[in-house]
Amino acid sequence: MDPWVDSYAQRAQGLTTSAIRALFSVAARPEVVSLAGGMPYVSALDSDQFADIAARVVREQGAVALQYGSGQGDQMLREQILEISGLVGVRSHPDDVVVTAGSQMGLDLVTKIFCDPGDTVIVESPSYVGALGVFRSYQCNIVHVAMDEQGLDPQSLREELSENSRVKFIYTIPSFHNPAGLTQSYERRKEILAIAQAFNVPILEDDPYGLLGFEGEPPKAIRSLDDQSVIYLGSFSKIIASGLRVGWVIAPHGVREKLVLAAEAATLCPSNFSQLVVSRYLAEQPWQQQIKVFQELYRVRRDALLQSMQALMPLDVTWTVPQGGFYSWLTLPQQLNATNMLPRAISSMVAYVPGTGFFADGQGAQNLRLSYCYPDPARIEEGVRRLSGVIEAELELVDTFGVNGDSGPSAGSAHTHIPRSDLV
Repeated sequence: MDPWVDSYAQRAQGLTTSAIRALFSVAARPEVVSLAGGMPYVSALDSDQFADIAARVVREQGAVALQYGSGQGDQMLREQILEISGLVGVRSHPDDVVVTAGSQMGLDLVTKIFCDPGDTVIVESPSYVGALGVFRSYQCNIVHVAMDEQGLDPQSLREELSENSRVKFIYTIPSFHNPAGLTQSYERRKEILAIAQAFNVPILEDDPYGLLGFEGEPPKAIRSLDDQSVIYLGSFSKIIASGLRVGWVIAPHGVREKLVLAAEAATLCPSNFSQLVVSRYLAEQPWQQQIKVFQELYRVRRDALLQSMQALMPLDVTWTVPQGGFYSWLTLPQQLNATNMLPRAISSMVAYVPGTGFFADGQGAQNLRLSYCYPDPARIEEGVRRLSGVIEAELELVDTFGVNGDSGPSAGSAHTHIPRSDLV
């Protein structure tokens, strides 16, 4: 019993353990094939290279690296961030960049300065579990808007904005969505932006995966279309290493001023040491080539996942086909419940994330997220083999005894899911 339970603020009720974090202790066991966590494959980096960079930062810049710094972030790193963001069409000034401890901190800061309790945030259906946690912690009203094969559905968005006068922003992951694995087309991005502008509601664009596409040029960010209506979140977690904890927000001038003040109130300043390590890495190493290494590595793993599911999954199971990023979104037959099925999966030594964690309203019982970024292709195939066996066993159990659990509401639009006949 917690003796302080009656002393917590109301907003603390929104601070709950996510399904993903709860799985980590189990999924980390070596005998378990984890298709759960979205951990970047940092083993593809040269650790000796980073050790050398870190040692030189301390040796040559220690008086700066180990000291307090600017609440907005290192000037040189902010300039380098704009070079990276320029690859997705974002053009801005270093003064509009705020360095954060990962883009998760950016999510928190933006919500803090925009949202009062009861304000509405529009999110996709499904949406990133870390964002939902932030919005809950600030006592926001979270409204899911349907997705189709091109991402956020314009008509559904327009209807929701027409019905709700307290929408503070639209949160979207347009490129290689977490968890749905979908990507908004360029025309769809323009349409979403036009709707947001018509209702005078800003867009919070989260783009951690934008440079990790498997085909062609990176998708142009929504921010590339309008630098006043869009607040842009980026991160080095997926394109370098998550342990560095360096991300950024690019925002209109007035928003940027508020973000700096909020960041200083939270942390005083981002880590100088981490910033200087990242900055020196970008200045000295072929980082664009390293991104290409990651792209190919994740593409091979994506292919292993899709091919294994095509060969092994029961016929009524469907999934999305990601063109980049880390995830595919799987839909079970209607009579199954992914959360109820999880204990059997863990017993069979395979882990996934149930879909309900990606919704604030009880949807997603038939869904689960599969991550292909970390295991090697052979482990992915083995994980899919185990998972398909679990699903088949659950289907037999339902057919025999009628038990698996109420599947609950389905996860939004059926267009979110790609039939296996379209996977070739």
